[in-house]
Amino acid sequence: MKKTSLILVLVLAIVTVSMVQGQTTKKSHEQNPYTLVYAGAISENVKGKVNIHPVTYKIKDITIAANVYTPPNYNAKQKYPAVVIAHPNGGVKEQVAGLYAQRLAEQGYITIAADAAYQGASGGTPRNVDKPANRIEDIHAMGDFISQYKGVDANRLGLLGICGGGGYSLKAAQSDKRFKAVATLSMFNSGVVRRNGFMNSQFSTIQERLKQASEARASEAAGGEIRYAADTEITDEMADKMPFDLYREGHYYYHRTHAHPNSTFRYTMSSLLDLMTFDASTNMDLINQPLLMMAGSEADTYYMTDDAFSKAVNAKNKELLLINGATHIQTYWKPEYVSQAVDKLGTFYQSNL
Repeated sequence: MKKTSLILVLVLAIVTVSMVQGQTTKKSHEQNPYTLVYAGAISENVKGKVNIHPVTYKIKDITIAANVYTPPNYNAKQKYPAVVIAHPNGGVKEQVAGLYAQRLAEQGYITIAADAAYQGASGGTPRNVDKPANRIEDIHAMGDFISQYKGVDANRLGLLGICGGGGYSLKAAQSDKRFKAVATLSMFNSGVVRRNGFMNSQFSTIQERLKQASEARASEAAGGEIRYAADTEITDEMADKMPFDLYREGHYYYHRTHAHPNSTFRYTMSSLLDLMTFDASTNMDLINQPLLMMAGSEADTYYMTDDAFSKAVNAKNKELLLINGATHIQTYWKPEYVSQAVDKLGTFYQSNL
């Protein structure tokens, strides 16, 4: 009886702690003055340390919200290498993109993480348009802005794309040779997945989904409702039953431990007209810059990195790093995996910028 009571007390304690942690992390954006939600995030600018600078700029008539991170003892009269960081699909600059921006700034780089147009704190309507051309232009525009930032050596500009931002970074780097070194983390080929389904699980519904996207565009053109995909609220119980680590762990990352009010999985249904004809891995032979692609050894998305990497036949000093034991989402936050990736990025950029 005593043993049973003890077990019950322990279980209740674990559940209570989990609930408190969940509540705390969900409110973490309110506790940080910059609404950053990652561990170790800057809460104030201190002289001699990494500082954060919220900025805005325009892509045509759309205002883009971004954070620039400057390294310790930053001096605008000196010259520093810079790294542009593209966030995951559904993510915002305050999550994993900000974490890697801050960690790279610690190593002496000026970094920028921006919310994609139509997403996060950036402007653009309707909300959550998710078209490849826009995401690629976001990366070019980050390059435009940071190249003119005080202290940046525009001849030493690097690029890091995470998840969906990784696929779009590969595409941007194919033509934009201002990026002298290109890296991806847990690359996600958005177009291929939106068309074929994750791990090719939705071949049978391609035409049906294209029809839905076409009807959604027609509705928008006629001034009707904006229709959205991936707009279902997922419970923990639903997530636990998902067959793929990416989506199961992604639910907990984006909705529980690293939740941010500007982050959402949903996107306009009409975006599928562009997404489903897109493939980040085409024309990979155009990348002639040094290329580093990193993925977790346990990531169920690894097949996308492997495919794109094999096609980068003209990349200089190309390297594939498997982070041992990591899943896709764990490379976003788990300290030992983040440290491995950051250390490798530091070496890579130091050698090639």
